[in-house]
Amino acid sequence: MAQKIAVIDYGMGNLRSVSKAVEHVAGDAEVRVTDDPSYIAAADRVVFPGQGAARDCMAAIGEHHLNQAVLRAARTKPFLGICMGLQVLMQRSEENDGTALLGLFAGEVRRFDGLAMGDNGLPLKIPHMGWSQVQQQLSHPLWADIPDRSRFYFVHSYRVVPEDVSLIAATTDYGVRFTAAIARDNLFATQFHPEKSADVGLQLLSNFVNWSI
Repeated sequence: MAQKIAVIDYGMGNLRSVSKAVEHVAGDAEVRVTDDPSYIAAADRVVFPGQGAARDCMAAIGEHHLNQAVLRAARTKPFLGICMGLQVLMQRSEENDGTALLGLFAGEVRRFDGLAMGDNGLPLKIPHMGWSQVQQQLSHPLWADIPDRSRFYFVHSYRVVPEDVSLIAATTDYGVRFTAAIARDNLFATQFHPEKSADVGLQLLSNFVNWSI
């Protein structure tokens, strides 16, 4: 039986590009963009994309009644978070003077301002947008056939700071070194966008589709 892959739809994020990229590497799997908690619960794998503001994201997740569905999937099955889908796994964001997040992992989401400085001593442009090297920090099945320091595509103004540094699967330097990916058991989440990252991004998505936990 073909596996089912749920791409969570809570009204935010470039869902079409994510779903099309997953479909491209998923063979005969059923890839469905959905906000149905029952389908998410039944899916074999879950992709949780997102972009935009943390407060808006959390409000949208609540309006779609997806809080528990996301947390349950993140604890029990192969789960890939992308961009905001990484950030909301932390406890709190600095955005809007403090926004409570899903709290799966202890840690904060902090803005780059005042930290991201270029080699010329001038502030780097925020948001961080474009291709940057990703330095792998641990061996993981999702890094299979992806050379260390490959370039992935980023678009973000905030960075995650997990309390448990053993979560960190990759880092990137943008004036300050920050967490580019985390991993724990069945979960992998990236600050970069694999669906916008050409061949290495498709390789990561293929690794996810074929990941046995």
